[in-house]
Amino acid sequence: MDDCIIIGAGPAGLTAAIYLARFHLSIRLFDCGNSRAALIPCTHNHAGYPEGIRGTDLLARMLAQAEKYGAVREGARVDAIEVDGDGFTVRIGDRRARARSVLLATGVVNNRPKMPDQIHDEALEAGLLRYCPICDGYEVTDKRVGIIGTGDHGMREALFLRGYTKDVTLIAPGGGHELDPKCEAALDEAGIVRVGGPCGNYAIEGDMLALETVDGRMAFDSVYPALGSVIRSELAVAAGANASEDGCLEVDAHQRTSIPGLFAAGDVVKGLDQISHAMGEAGVAATTIRNMLADQRSLRR
Repeated sequence: MDDCIIIGAGPAGLTAAIYLARFHLSIRLFDCGNSRAALIPCTHNHAGYPEGIRGTDLLARMLAQAEKYGAVREGARVDAIEVDGDGFTVRIGDRRARARSVLLATGVVNNRPKMPDQIHDEALEAGLLRYCPICDGYEVTDKRVGIIGTGDHGMREALFLRGYTKDVTLIAPGGGHELDPKCEAALDEAGIVRVGGPCGNYAIEGDMLALETVDGRMAFDSVYPALGSVIRSELAVAAGANASEDGCLEVDAHQRTSIPGLFAAGDVVKGLDQISHAMGEAGVAATTIRNMLADQRSLRR
């Protein structure tokens, strides 16, 4: 039986793996290979990299560091977590793996605008399509920005980006905008243009991303989808862990879920969806796991 099984090898999962391996614990890391961090062309706000770093490069460095201390990563999709006596059984197809504790670091999946994968990926790589204004709003300073979204979420993203540029357009993804008078007033006061939907027919035209709207074809230096995300918390929820209405796992200050021995860190937990935040939560979780296991059985060399 392993001391801990980590599910997910994004920044949170890999940080926890580094900590736990350096605590001389036996850990296993299961990962299906689709961390959201891997989609980042270049992050400029992660401390320690003045010139920025690709998401894939950051993950590779973190994995190499974890493996240096004995962490084992296996490319596999976990099907279930089961509370099992004094620990947990993790099901991977027909296989079973047992551990004294489990850390879930499965993150979230962004809801994408409807466009061909090739255009999506090319636009993302070129910085024409962006998903995180906190991460890269600085890169669109004084540029022409479009936001696909509506309602309170779309309004808040538009107002946030208004802090970087005065040329902001909020475009409804479907029909008309779903904005209450308070939202409309806030957008008007900030000088944010509103365009109704539907929108689509995306294409890279020159060095801009263009799309059709009810007001005709428009092109932007960068487009931000504000379409929400899917929280990948179903494994913990199926095991009985408490979650918020939107699916984020509920944890205490030490990253403990409502199931003893089951922990969660990163974007799967309610909080700031940032690499640095995920890493901090993972450090807290890993240290709590170590101390919990030491209380159960002495950890001595």
